[in-house]
Amino acid sequence: MIIAVDGPTASGKGTIAKALAAHFHLPHMDTGLLYRAVGFQVAAYGCDPDSEADALLACNFPEELLGHPDLRNEVTGGLASRVSVHPRVRRALLDRQRRFAEQPGGAVLDGRDIGTVIAPDADVKLFVTASVAARADRRWQEMLARGIDASLPEIEADLRQRDERDRTRTEAPLVAAADALVLDTSDLDRDQAVAAAIALVSEALAR
Repeated sequence: MIIAVDGPTASGKGTIAKALAAHFHLPHMDTGLLYRAVGFQVAAYGCDPDSEADALLACNFPEELLGHPDLRNEVTGGLASRVSVHPRVRRALLDRQRRFAEQPGGAVLDGRDIGTVIAPDADVKLFVTASVAARADRRWQEMLARGIDASLPEIEADLRQRDERDRTRTEAPLVAAADALVLDTSDLDRDQAVAAAIALVSEALAR
């Protein structure tokens, strides 16, 4: 069983995907972490994330890099958004994601093109979304809780830029699959969003 979870930054898709994986006893992959690793590696090399050639070289990152704590910070998130627009980078990471999805028993993957490119035949496709204002506020609250000084207007502007890059890139743009179940989490807290997602997926599987 393959469950594809897509959506924009800070929509709650990662939290929901992890919860679905735990509920249905499936392995989980945060595919965005792969692009964060590429972005991080590009910066470590002192190269240009907007150069496809530079970003492609960084696709050969060591597996242990995926556990690096700096992959989760805002700077790396911005770099990931920039390297992910490159078609050859996306193709370089494609097989890795498909192998994970197609393992015996299935898996849950979250990202931006799981239901449209990585696993178009997934048993269930979920597209998690939320307003920019709601997503910015969540990210702001998370950063404050970690003791990081942050500007809410700057976070909102950054999210809008990332959305624009993700939706307008030529290869694998961020878009809900035609057969995806759409879940808007703008007015839901974490527990409500998880419960709604489990209910949607369970109902889809029952059909």
